[in-house]
Amino acid sequence: MTALLETDVLPPAEWTVRADAHAERADALTAAHRARASRGQKHPVEDFLFTYYSYKPAILRRWHPGPGIVLAEADERASWRWYRVAPDGTEVDAEAFRRDRGSLYRGVVNLLRATAARPAQFGCFGLHEWAMAYRADEVRHAVPLRLGRDGTDAVVESHDLKCTHFDAFRFFTPEAVPRNRTPLAREGQIDVEQPGCLHAGMDVYKWAVKLGPLVPGEILLDAFELARDIRTLDMEASPYDLADWGYSPVAIETPDGKAQYVARQRGLSERSQALRTALVAAVTEGDDTPGGADFLRLESV
Repeated sequence: MTALLETDVLPPAEWTVRADAHAERADALTAAHRARASRGQKHPVEDFLFTYYSYKPAILRRWHPGPGIVLAEADERASWRWYRVAPDGTEVDAEAFRRDRGSLYRGVVNLLRATAARPAQFGCFGLHEWAMAYRADEVRHAVPLRLGRDGTDAVVESHDLKCTHFDAFRFFTPEAVPRNRTPLAREGQIDVEQPGCLHAGMDVYKWAVKLGPLVPGEILLDAFELARDIRTLDMEASPYDLADWGYSPVAIETPDGKAQYVARQRGLSERSQALRTALVAAVTEGDDTPGGADFLRLESV
């Protein structure tokens, strides 16, 4: 059973302004990508959020208020999926979403909570990108290696790989896989995911998209901005030479580079933790299902 929410009713003059401002912000965040796409150009850093996650810019434009908010005079939304007519207008039908997408909802909320509850680890130094290029005949990006092939391999061989994120680990080269301190598998993801991981922080955006209308628009765009900033550090600390694209390297093979990486990693981790907390609070609003997502394992997400 889902608890009855104390709903707020937003008049058209308020919610339409918020929806329009959201669309404008989304357009600004995706303008460069859309312009490149129209010219058939690709960017090795900025386009990642649209290719790896496969979410088109249009997804970011649609504003949702989240559960517990009624939009007055929003009759057009009554036909939107997972919306329903309320006494004073139209609202997100959170109960229907949780019923229709139960496995997804429970799995994502459980993963977010498990990740948020763990202490952050800051000793990986972004070596996942290096492990993806280790002893590889072809690298993942059409960008030269900053230290060359032998130099890249030497960095991997002189460090302890401590990756905790399966979706990074699964792209390691076969030679790099046994070098990771802990073997990772999809079924164990919920047991090792931790908030210091850059990729776990980027995935907050993925989970926000997957939870659809349960996620207030402001949280969705904040998660996208976080993922963009994380991707920047991810590639600046990578083995690739991005000088021609305007990026300065974070040379994690040096003590100064490691210190710079960890300082920025900590700041991004704090942002991701705040967003995890806000995201879980928003999407579970009014959900009093016995046990809830707290006690359910990560299912197919």
